[in-house]
Amino acid sequence: MSATHTDVRPDAGLAPCGSPDHEDCGLRLILDRLGEQWTVMTLAELSAGPRRYRQLEKALDGISQRMMTLTLRRLERDGHVLRHVEPTVPPSVSYELSELGRSFATQVARLTEWSREHKLQIETAQVMFDGRSGR
Repeated sequence: MSATHTDVRPDAGLAPCGSPDHEDCGLRLILDRLGEQWTVMTLAELSAGPRRYRQLEKALDGISQRMMTLTLRRLERDGHVLRHVEPTVPPSVSYELSELGRSFATQVARLTEWSREHKLQIETAQVMFDGRSGR
């Protein structure tokens, strides 16, 4: 018997969130953020503590100013990042993780660690699959 997207082992801790008869569990909200290129790196950088905009820009090598602004706004909109404006001339802006953001960053760190631990297994499986399918 083959597994479908709704066949989940009870001990796996996953519910069939996408099935038509299941209430929206919010997974799409998180997957949308994780699917963005700079989210994880921004969370990692802010996990070390508050950062000013320019500090983040230097730490996230290769990010454009536009993309960094979009990433920070999306994370702020979702409640993961707090933005602070200092009343200086020119205004100084800093960002830090909210409590929700720290919780999210902890989960992302777990996912990152899992991917490091299983990278070789995944790559081996891909090579075996590609060899069988003639790719």
